[in-house]
Amino acid sequence: MTNYGQDQGKCGVAYTSSAPLQFDEQQVALFRQVLTLLESAKHPYAVAGAFALRQHTGICRFTKDLDIFLPPARARQALKILHENGLTCEIPDPVWLAKVHRGGYFVDLITGMSNGVITVDDTWIERAQPARVCDVESRVLAPEEMLASKLFVTRRERFDGADIAHIIFASGGRLDWDRILQLAGEHWGLVLWSLMLFQYVYPAHSDYVPKTMWKDLMARLGRELDSPNPAARFRGSLIDDAMFAIDMEEWALHDLQNEYRGRRIPIDLQSDRGSV
Repeated sequence: MTNYGQDQGKCGVAYTSSAPLQFDEQQVALFRQVLTLLESAKHPYAVAGAFALRQHTGICRFTKDLDIFLPPARARQALKILHENGLTCEIPDPVWLAKVHRGGYFVDLITGMSNGVITVDDTWIERAQPARVCDVESRVLAPEEMLASKLFVTRRERFDGADIAHIIFASGGRLDWDRILQLAGEHWGLVLWSLMLFQYVYPAHSDYVPKTMWKDLMARLGRELDSPNPAARFRGSLIDDAMFAIDMEEWALHDLQNEYRGRRIPIDLQSDRGSV
């Protein structure tokens, strides 16, 4: 058993701590093999999830998966590399997720958010920071990309607002907010929502977010409240398509998530010369 993360809390509910967890050696071996193969091939990627959260905040959290972020155009080659080295690969959702697994353990290859709004591109990899993951010299997402990757994790069964608050708090005011707004784009309202939660949780540290940022986002909100756009579309499905299903299925509101997902380049296991 190897110390790399953090155990589950009472009654199986995850809780935050800096205490390391004993990971199963077979799990670590899979993680290590995948990272080593991608490193040996010099394939562009960055680690996210629990390993990146620990790097940026010091929080250790139990994880069943190793999350690897990479651009959609890079996913096919990564799967080919892993498949040719004896690993089983599958694509549960071609819009954003492929999986590599062995012995009940998984590595997730992620190309963006499941709702199709935010897509990983090469800049995410270029901005990634060096880190040692499972004893492999690797890299993790920069905190700005890490934060952006969590903006839409707002479902009833999983909410990453606390992770965002911890990233902001751990940054001590050093985040590149221009980059975060660039990544969020027209969905800046979720950034403001996250900042309101941060300010509520850490009221003595609201200055970790520049005043110019607060003023800009509040001004944007004010303009929208003063002049609501009657043509603005319902966005509930981007937050939680299950909880807002009634809006689309019974009240005939637009399924914006389906539209965004339709724009994405799908992951596939086919090369120009056939199947991997």
